Amino acid sequence: QLQASGGGLVQAGGSLRLSCAASGRTFGSYVMAWFRQAPGKEREFVAAISWSGLRTRYADSVKGRFTVSTDNVKNTRYLQMNSLKPEDTAVYYCAARADGTLGLDPRRYDYWGQGTQVTVSS
Repeated sequence: QLQASGGGLVQAGGSLRLSCAASGRTFGSYVMAWFRQAPGKEREFVAAISWSGLRTRYADSVKGRFTVSTDNVKNTRYLQMNSLKPEDTAVYYCAARADGTLGLDPRRYDYWGQGTQVTVSS
């Protein structure tokens, strides 16, 4: 199971850190990713990280502002979001896939957390 947390309301330019805690199974070698979905829009890729933390991938819209990281001791992944913009407002989901690919397509991810709301006010 994946448990996402850390969302909230923040002003534009502010920061939030999301956490995704994994439990109940071994996610060793899995790729962990963050997606987001705004009202009326499709779920979109935000960032992904390999289990080792050595490989990362970001959507162009968040490059330079968001950082994904991993703590394998705590079995938790993080998404540090800085310089937030109103267009970052969405429900953020963490997901995992077993094939080691830092892919963009949410349909290729095997496990999903419940989502956490991020709202950025202007």
